[in-house]
Amino acid sequence: MSTSLSLLIRNVRVLDPTSGFDAIVNVGIRDGRVDYRDVAAPAATYDQTLDGSGRWLMPAAIDLAARFREPGETHKADFVSETGAAQAGGIGCVVLPPDTSPVIDSPAVVDRIRIKAEAVGGIDVQILGALTQGLKGEALASMSALKRAGCVGFSQALAPMRSALVARRALEYADGLGATVHVFAQDADLANGGCAHEGPVGTRLGLAPIPVAAEVAAIRLWISLVEDTGARVHFCRLSTASGATLIESAQARGLPVSADVAAHQLFMTEADLEGFDAMAHVIPPLRALRDRDGLREALKRGVIGTVCSDHQPHEPDAKVNPFPLTEPGIAGLETLLPLVLQLVHEQVLTPLQAAARLSLGPALVLGRAEPGVSPGASADLVLIDPEIEWTLDTADATRWHSRGRNTPFAGRRFRGRPVMTLYAGQIVWQAPTTI
Repeated sequence: MSTSLSLLIRNVRVLDPTSGFDAIVNVGIRDGRVDYRDVAAPAATYDQTLDGSGRWLMPAAIDLAARFREPGETHKADFVSETGAAQAGGIGCVVLPPDTSPVIDSPAVVDRIRIKAEAVGGIDVQILGALTQGLKGEALASMSALKRAGCVGFSQALAPMRSALVARRALEYADGLGATVHVFAQDADLANGGCAHEGPVGTRLGLAPIPVAAEVAAIRLWISLVEDTGARVHFCRLSTASGATLIESAQARGLPVSADVAAHQLFMTEADLEGFDAMAHVIPPLRALRDRDGLREALKRGVIGTVCSDHQPHEPDAKVNPFPLTEPGIAGLETLLPLVLQLVHEQVLTPLQAAARLSLGPALVLGRAEPGVSPGASADLVLIDPEIEWTLDTADATRWHSRGRNTPFAGRRFRGRPVMTLYAGQIVWQAPTTI
């Protein structure tokens, strides 16, 4: 659904993480921007008026890790389906990792993706360029050309670097460009092709382990390189409490590092692997309960500034083999915001903190304008019903929009969800009245 009509939302609780504003007001939207915010009714008229009583209005989420599977894997998903899923999830901006096919290591691939994104429209699509050619971890990619083409940062996605020397040179080059490097911290040798946390559950099931040390060792290395180069590094998808402690220490010393966590890591643990449930096969793996709780605490205190979906849609066959042979990843666009709302209901985050971890935190990582709900701000917004109870049904097209139905949260009862998403002032998604 899309409309360019001016809109007034009355008596809505506004959560503006940039200014810290949290109050019930009237909000007017016109010409793609917020043009009014006050307790009093506006003098101007609007084409459409909505009653926002009992609902929250905040900046649309910015998702730092979402794979749309184009180009190269359209049997899994595509721009049309995943844009619809993002809009239904209250997401206004997605960042695509470079591990497409072909890899995003040239301006030509960036342009190809940009053209596709603009053709579909309705969401802001940002792109990470590859750090190395073909993500092979050897020769550096043409980073300056990629930045000129519009890449907002650089990454190896899940691929390892060949050596610490190549990693250092990549940081030096990125620092010269004023670019942030997004690092998935996992030592490939210590991970050794594993598929599960090194703990009692994985051991009992006979699954090849990925120890906590694989993340910790990699974080230590990259932090030491940040110390040497001064380059900005964003650590992606933390999975361990020890890793979060290292990030906090680096931040306390003034190093330019930030971190995110995938939403599922804040709820699931190694116990969810019982029965060899392939829906729980993710990389990094689901860790111990202490890790989950440590990640929650780091998120609460702002050490981890961002929650992302780590969206990886798969076709059904990708999850039907024996556990180690299944493809890792969760389709998470549509559960990102509901899971963060669950953290609010569990009093892990305040509503304003939730808004910050979904929009302000990732905006700072990307170096973009800080999102808000104040006059003059771009109207990329999500309207939320924080109390509505609903059950996730991936077979229901009104409740699930991604082509990938690989989620461990199918059948889960949620409390709170988006009911409307606006992009540049246009209503791009609205919940059916049956929800």
